[in-house]
Amino acid sequence: MREQVDLHRAINAVSDVVQNRPRPLRDFDQIHMKTGDMVVQSELVADWADKKRVAFIGDGDAISVCVAYLMAREVLSFGPSKITVFDFDERTVNAVKRFADKERLEHLDAELYNCLDPFPDRSKYDLFYTNPPWGASNNGESVNVFVERGIEAVRYEGEGMIVIADDDELDWPKQVLANVQAFSLERGFYVSRMQRKLHEYHLDDAPELRSCNLFVSSLPKNGVRQKPSLATSPERLENFYGKLQAPKVKFVRERKRPDYGKASDDEYELELLEKQNG
Repeated sequence: MREQVDLHRAINAVSDVVQNRPRPLRDFDQIHMKTGDMVVQSELVADWADKKRVAFIGDGDAISVCVAYLMAREVLSFGPSKITVFDFDERTVNAVKRFADKERLEHLDAELYNCLDPFPDRSKYDLFYTNPPWGASNNGESVNVFVERGIEAVRYEGEGMIVIADDDELDWPKQVLANVQAFSLERGFYVSRMQRKLHEYHLDDAPELRSCNLFVSSLPKNGVRQKPSLATSPERLENFYGKLQAPKVKFVRERKRPDYGKASDDEYELELLEKQNG
């Protein structure tokens, strides 16, 4: 049984990470998980991935960084042996690298990668984690694209944690869940467990919408199914980020500036005190 986590220290550590991650771009379905849920999720991921190599297929929330940092600060005594973040947002990739360098997180790295491209030839990972666009307008095909890259990262043998919408009142999350399960099973992965309605988000138009952790595991000897990674076919991209929103961007590029983590000059203006009469 794991020791009880010091919640105060955990929240402060996650706060450090949140302070250093880039702002979300809603056009690409980047919506940040609420901080309290990030603390819980980070502990769950660390426990699940203990002593394993994990590929994060996208990570705008920065759960990867939270896990690595909580381990480095000895808030958690368990966690993965290696974490690699694959993301098409250069801001995210560079934020991970800067934080890892600053805090000397040697087992954390990031690579610029768009999941529409074939997955790069890398050493095998044990696990994959993804919180992709939830596919409300394409029956979860957006999720499947990310899941496929995760399956390729573990070379068809391993486990994955998929974070997707979970709501009993709406129809589309059920349809997405069914399609993702079917897609995974076609590739030799079955649903091994599910943690329901765990996470809330900073989502103005649907503040009550939550997400679950869907765990998938490979069937025995599933490695024989492995095949070369291919680019995502165009017909799978319709409504990728929402209705009539197909991908048009290969990479989000970062504009360099010297004040990372601080307010940008275009966010505010100064109104000066009136000069005092001598």
